[in-house]
Amino acid sequence: MASKSVFKRIIDREIPADIVYEDGDCLAFRDINPQSPVHVVLIPKKEIADFQSVTTEDEAILGKLLMAVPRIAASLGLNNGFRLVLNNGRDAGQEVKHLHFHILAGRPFGWPPG
Repeated sequence: MASKSVFKRIIDREIPADIVYEDGDCLAFRDINPQSPVHVVLIPKKEIADFQSVTTEDEAILGKLLMAVPRIAASLGLNNGFRLVLNNGRDAGQEVKHLHFHILAGRPFGWPPG
């Protein structure tokens, strides 16, 4: 049996996290290595390794994740905008094999991003 990812351990409350949002399907918490003044990680409670692993059965959870973003942004007072990032795979910078979005805000961002 594979070991639990750090995100699964946060979902299971085995390790602490600064949770800013939670519902039946999603969990959002402050990143422990923030890349901007506001850096929140949004994850599905269902274990999905990465974006390429989603199936048609995951359509509803993907919609719930995306619909949670503006609620989280509003609760954090991100009135001047935010960046939503999804890294898919090692070459794109995905470090944890559990689908997740980064909500970044609190400073201007440049383009291109990386």
